Amino acid sequence: MNINERNSRHEACIEAGKAMMAAARTAPKAKGVDIIEISLVTDEEKQQIADEMRRIAETIDMKFFLRDALNIEAAEAVLLIGTREMNLGLNCGRCGFGHCTDKGEGIPCAFNSVDVGIAVGSACRTAMQWCVDTRVMYSAGRAAQQLGFPTNDSRQVIALPISISSKSPFFDRK
Repeated sequence: MNINERNSRHEACIEAGKAMMAAARTAPKAKGVDIIEISLVTDEEKQQIADEMRRIAETIDMKFFLRDALNIEAAEAVLLIGTREMNLGLNCGRCGFGHCTDKGEGIPCAFNSVDVGIAVGSACRTAMQWCVDTRVMYSAGRAAQQLGFPTNDSRQVIALPISISSKSPFFDRK
């Protein structure tokens, strides 16, 4: 058997993405409560995210959304990590309110944000171990969230595009 690396990159990115999903899932969670949502998108869904990024760029006049849309298109796959909103009842005040019951609807629990960050860090560590290129992208995460990825109730979504090439398409960008 002779497997040409150029012909197996997509499959390798998918396998790396699956390992990144496992790392995000097993990352520590506040109070041990798992409210993380994770998915890996390719092909049509990946293009939908890039198209939504272009739409957002026109709406809010943020040019980096256009640049990042090209990065999403250059990726073989995109890992999406978000959280469901859940008040953890710690009354810590980190959200800006003294007590969890004082917090209004739509204001995330600070620990929800921390959980997403830890999951993203674990996924990035795994990308490094698999020697695939990635970059943490708020822009693609925002577009994915607006499209209902990873789930319709996901909040604070962060995207991690995945690529294997001789030079990372996610750095030294125009």
